[in-house]
Amino acid sequence: MPLCHVTPAIVLRTWPFGESDKIVSFLTENHGKLTGIAKGAKRSRKRFVNSLEPFSLVNLRFQDRAHSNLAFILASDLSLGFKHLVTSLEKISLASYLVEITAGLIGEREENRLVFRHLRDGLIYLEKQSMSLSFLTFFELKLLELAGYQPFLDCCGRCGRTRRDSPATRWYFSARDGGILCDACSRLRREIFPLSATTLETLMNLQKEKNVIAFDISPPAAMLKEIRSAVVRFIEFHIEREIKSAAFLHQFCFV
Repeated sequence: MPLCHVTPAIVLRTWPFGESDKIVSFLTENHGKLTGIAKGAKRSRKRFVNSLEPFSLVNLRFQDRAHSNLAFILASDLSLGFKHLVTSLEKISLASYLVEITAGLIGEREENRLVFRHLRDGLIYLEKQSMSLSFLTFFELKLLELAGYQPFLDCCGRCGRTRRDSPATRWYFSARDGGILCDACSRLRREIFPLSATTLETLMNLQKEKNVIAFDISPPAAMLKEIRSAVVRFIEFHIEREIKSAAFLHQFCFV
């Protein structure tokens, strides 16, 4: 008999499958990203009551299926449903973005408990707090670090020249090179864009920050545009596709 696994999990998204089933993607604490089939989920009044909605924190029970990439979802018990988050279009848009970039940076069955906890804490923060640029950028930079894609912001990604050694040098952001390039090295790349000294300093401070609640910024429009361009393009480079949910955030001036 297949082994039954139990783990905390976050519902990433669901798809209808046939007349009564659902395909569900989870980010689990103990088994990484996992996709499974929930038999009878559209009709069930016991096993899946209000526990397969996007963003829900659940206690998941599943079994692996022989010769299939889809796990068999036995039950999903709701732990936290984020009732305030799902009543705000603004917060739903941001939560969808957080879920999409997290899912894009983590491979199937790639266990990373720190990433799970980061997404969980991000959703809990959204449930209790208002949206802000500092929270969004902090979440993105911390996610990149935990997933192994932290951008280099203190030195040139090609020659190693540091910002401290060359304070007058113009700096450019290159997703392909993993962070910033000095003026000389930037001439070797096409897909780059400049970052002002204040924008780069703000990004570095956010990348070092441990607690987003203790750090807040209200950037001018020009800096906001630079920050969003750098971070979003960097994430899209690593997930190798356009972030679909970013379009919804655009109306709230976050991307």
